Amino acid sequence: MVNIALVAVEAFIALIVVIILLSGIRILKEWERAPVLRLGRYTGLKGPGVVYIIPFISKIPFIISSRLQVMSFKTEQTLTKDNVPVVVDAVMYFQPVDLQKVVLGAENYVLATQFAAQTTLREVIGSTTFDNLLAERERIGADVRAIIDSKTEAWGIKVTATEIRDVAIPPGLQDAMSRQAQAERERRARVTLALAEFEAAQKMIEAADLYKNNDKGFQLRWMNIIYELGLQGKNTIMLIPANIPVAGVTGGATVPPYGVYSIKDLVEGKTKQEGTE
Repeated sequence: MVNIALVAVEAFIALIVVIILLSGIRILKEWERAPVLRLGRYTGLKGPGVVYIIPFISKIPFIISSRLQVMSFKTEQTLTKDNVPVVVDAVMYFQPVDLQKVVLGAENYVLATQFAAQTTLREVIGSTTFDNLLAERERIGADVRAIIDSKTEAWGIKVTATEIRDVAIPPGLQDAMSRQAQAERERRARVTLALAEFEAAQKMIEAADLYKNNDKGFQLRWMNIIYELGLQGKNTIMLIPANIPVAGVTGGATVPPYGVYSIKDLVEGKTKQEGTE
């Protein structure tokens, strides 16, 4: 019985030892790297694949991803250079390039990069006017990227791009901007209408000069206008000619034909005829 109990204890101890030894096995993905601290001192990076860490002696504080990472961040309400309160939402792309600096340079490189991005964006917004912030997003994003990259270089982080996604402004300012844009559109519409009227007047003057020296052309144009009026409406158009062919009056009468003279001429002619009689 004693031998069986001793064997059981030895087997249990062996199992515990095996479990402890196997606990040092780590499997890292292709893009992952593991910093190793042995008795508190940095000894290097391991990975990818299967790596072994001596239990109780070595330690892996965290895993570093060497792939490109994306981070969304935004500032609190910030005043621009012309004192306009805005909230800017941006996105940043960064990648660890010097993994030793990532381990030894910052306790939490992701959080440090995020805070550096937020403070830098606030600084750039404070030195930029509101109109430039809306019109030159790409340039401002490039300036923010350069400043953030200079800060994170000591941590082994490379910032590849920074883009501004949205600029939020107070509702009152939005209404003012909407009214300003509407007024600008109305101004452009009026200018366009005035230019059209000016060009139309020029063309009408040129057409009048052409018709001035060409009576037949003017008559054809007049006939075309009358034809177009007849096509546009459904009402009946009655045309009374002002000039008709002279047919004359039989019997030697002196009354002039209608349509050739005016009413005044007709009255004067009738009066002369009565005086002769």
